[in-house]
Amino acid sequence: PSVGSAMIGEPVSLDWYNPQGERMVPSQRVALHNEGVRSRLTLYNAKIEDAGIYRCQASDAQGHTQEATVVLEIYQKLTFRDVRSPQEFRQGDVAEVVCDVTSSPVPVVSWFYNNMEIIEDTEKFQLLQNNNLQVQRVTKADEGVYRCEARVEARGEIDFRDIILVVNVPPVVSVPQQSFNATADYGESVTFTCRAYGSPEPDVTWHRYDKLITIESERYVMRARGTTLTVRNIQQDDGGSYTCKASNKAGEVEHELFLKVFVQPHITKLRNVTAVEGSAAMISCKAEGEPLPEITWRRASDGRSFSDGDKSPDGRVEVRGRYGESMLTIVVVKLSDWGRFDCEALSRIGGHQKSMFLDIEYAPKFQSNHTIFFSWEGNPVNISCDVMSNPPATMLWRREKLTIPSEGAGNMRVHSAPGRSLLEVTPMSDRDFGRYNCTARNNIGMRFQEFILAQADVPSNPYSVRLSSVVQRMATVTFTKPDSHGGVPISHYLVKYKDISSQNWKDVKSQGTQTIVLLTNLEPNTTYEVRVAAVNGKGQGEFSRTESFQTLPIREPSPPSVQGQRGVGKAYRLGLVKHDDGGMPILEYIVKYKTDKEEQWMTKLVPGVNDFVLLQPLQWNTQYEVEITARNVKGLSEPTFLKFSMPQKPDITDSLFSGLGLGAVVGLGLAGLLLLLVLVDISCFFLRQCGLLMCITRKLCSKKTATSGKSKELEEGKAAYLPSHLFRKLPLKEENGKETLKPDTIEIKVHGDNSLHMTQEDSKA
Repeated sequence: PSVGSAMIGEPVSLDWYNPQGERMVPSQRVALHNEGVRSRLTLYNAKIEDAGIYRCQASDAQGHTQEATVVLEIYQKLTFRDVRSPQEFRQGDVAEVVCDVTSSPVPVVSWFYNNMEIIEDTEKFQLLQNNNLQVQRVTKADEGVYRCEARVEARGEIDFRDIILVVNVPPVVSVPQQSFNATADYGESVTFTCRAYGSPEPDVTWHRYDKLITIESERYVMRARGTTLTVRNIQQDDGGSYTCKASNKAGEVEHELFLKVFVQPHITKLRNVTAVEGSAAMISCKAEGEPLPEITWRRASDGRSFSDGDKSPDGRVEVRGRYGESMLTIVVVKLSDWGRFDCEALSRIGGHQKSMFLDIEYAPKFQSNHTIFFSWEGNPVNISCDVMSNPPATMLWRREKLTIPSEGAGNMRVHSAPGRSLLEVTPMSDRDFGRYNCTARNNIGMRFQEFILAQADVPSNPYSVRLSSVVQRMATVTFTKPDSHGGVPISHYLVKYKDISSQNWKDVKSQGTQTIVLLTNLEPNTTYEVRVAAVNGKGQGEFSRTESFQTLPIREPSPPSVQGQRGVGKAYRLGLVKHDDGGMPILEYIVKYKTDKEEQWMTKLVPGVNDFVLLQPLQWNTQYEVEITARNVKGLSEPTFLKFSMPQKPDITDSLFSGLGLGAVVGLGLAGLLLLLVLVDISCFFLRQCGLLMCITRKLCSKKTATSGKSKELEEGKAAYLPSHLFRKLPLKEENGKETLKPDTIEIKVHGDNSLHMTQEDSKA
């Protein structure tokens, strides 16, 4: 609008002031036009805020002023300012639907929902002074289109805006399974599921230790818009919590899932230990695993096991453990503790075992208490110093406080081997006999052992000489070994004996150091003297006291022992065992035998050198009595009696095979099988025109000769010629056609010359 003003007199200046009292100056919206005593104010794009009282002030040269006012009124049409649609609210909140409308004069605002006007306040809706609509505890059921209508009744102006009300529901998470178990290092996978509900549809993310799992990898795979997370190839460090977060415009919710990773026990620390004998040893075994494994020990030397809190019966070994570590403590370590110890870590999902070695260091220990050695001048002797130690010991020899060089000196030589030092001494005089010292040393300690080299002597005499088992030509000498072997082991005993009528002694050596000697080839009924001496490396010792004995005179032999055994066929074998020949060789055995039903004896004379007699031929199914007497030049022994029974007569098969060896039986079997095959082939040739013989015949008849006539006869079924001797070999046939062989027709006997005889008379015997 433009505002004009005039005044009387000659003004020097004309100025305009806005309703706020500020002097107005030209701008894009303000234009001032002064024309002499007239001034015009122009406002472009007038706004409701421009309404008010404007002043025009005139000033003359003397400084006098005079002003006039102009009232500017501006009428505004209905205007909706920043009315958003849709307007979103969280479920359960108090929603204030904003409808910012202005006009001049102030408009009247009405609200409509589902084509119905909201006239007054209710529990659900309230009309606010600022023309906004308030919805109490908004829910999804309150969603829809709300209409805000504004009217200026003075001008009849009306306008509206449709506002969409959207209710956002906070996320809700559903987790089917909250905790999971898996075993590490087995390639296992676990899938977490986190279902989220809300409006709008929530976004699901996964977090581990407050860090977002953003991308998929070989270890993590997400599916179904992130609602499932798969952890592949489970490792030990995958155990713990995983957080599922669901968020939308209405809020955010999270849920924690837990993965329990079981880990096979694994021993991470176990080392070999070296301890000094008598000190303490501590062996540590550390293991990992989920759940934490229990640790046990096993001592390989005796198989004994130790668990946490266990003690050995002697209290030296104790086991204590905590937090996956076990400590086995041995106080006052002994050499018996040396060896392998096994550590085993066990849990309910598996176990792991490792072994360590307990090495024990100790000062030298001498292995032998043999410290006195014997020899004589010119006879070398080895003095052995055997030592066990750890670490190995060095050894040296001393003689009268002088060290014997390792290469030896004079008549002494030193031979060394692991754990042994051998001093070879060849005594040349009395000075070489005496004390020798062996010293062994290692970093644990030093030990020495003293040896004595003494002069050897011949053994003392044996005693308690006894004679036993004295017969005509033999006697047994027993005795007790000497009280002293002279310092040198006895090699054997010398037994001397002679006829008391002779001056010549005969010698018999014992077998090694046996204290029993057998004298043979003695004369019957003769008195002998006997004495015994021991022999060692130094020489022969003194003889024992001389003892006398007399051999027995010649007499009749003792009865022999007899052992019976069934022979082949009608024979029976008697084994003869000689006991005492009475001092003279047995000339013969007189064997008498008869059946229990007969009175007359049959006699056999058997040379005395034989050890058996064969009675044959005997009768089947018969009992026999036997009387056996031994004879030497002096006479007959008492008889030995025996009874035995012959078995039932065997059948033809037993008779045949009992006299044949294995090779003969196999040969007869093969011959019978071959004969059977020939007979079958001949039968096939004549009855069915087949078989090997038929094939040969057809090849021969294939030539164009007169044999064609014979083939024709065969085709017509005419009989062919068969030699009579072949028919005689065929089995007889019964009326029903079965083959048979009369069992009482023949009997086959096998004689000593392996010839076969078939007689009918024998078969009927």
